[in-house]
Amino acid sequence: MSIWTRIADALSALATGEGLSVVFDRLRGVETAPDKSVAFTIAVIALGAKMAKADGHVTRHEVNAFRQIFAIPDEEAANAARVFNLARQDVAGFDAYARKVAAMFRAEGQALCADDRNVLIDLLEGLFHIAMADGDFHPAEDAFLHEVARIFGLDDRCYGTMRARFVEGAPRDPYDVLGVAANAPMNQVRAAWRQAVKDSHPDAMIARGVPAEAVKLAERRLIAINAAWDEISGQRAA
Repeated sequence: MSIWTRIADALSALATGEGLSVVFDRLRGVETAPDKSVAFTIAVIALGAKMAKADGHVTRHEVNAFRQIFAIPDEEAANAARVFNLARQDVAGFDAYARKVAAMFRAEGQALCADDRNVLIDLLEGLFHIAMADGDFHPAEDAFLHEVARIFGLDDRCYGTMRARFVEGAPRDPYDVLGVAANAPMNQVRAAWRQAVKDSHPDAMIARGVPAEAVKLAERRLIAINAAWDEISGQRAA
């Protein structure tokens, strides 16, 4: 069963007039473990739809960005469009919606485990991809994404690293990309690089809740991770 069929099943439970965020309440309330791949997909589309309006207008490029993140078969396009349209119509603000998403991956007051932190980073990267689809990074989009990152429990260093990866001309520190201090010993830098590559492997992403249709999100991250390692190892070998 495809991710889009599972999403259609989740949406079919909505009563007339209920907002898309109700899906999250119901996913969180099920007795078995929530379907995080469904939650991830709905979150990217829903938050992306809200962010696409952050700069005052929704462009064709931003809508098409969804198809670049997710492999959407033609026969499933209607289901994806339904999620997008429900998100635009939902009266819930993006911050309230982001809190619902965050609550699926960590209980309030608890620290994020590594896998759940990574899936929220995956989600934020999807939103960055949408923001940059039109070739411009509007201050309102920056503010939107920074606040979403804060709600997700991702610190400023994590946000700055991601911003540098997507926004041309933004300051970029290779040590920040790998999450190590500039004076870290080489064996620690190497271990961080290997762990980052491992965490970005498609199998690891699928295991933590990223649908197979969206693992292409890892491509840009892996390029940045390997470039950071090459830069650091080159500097230290000189």
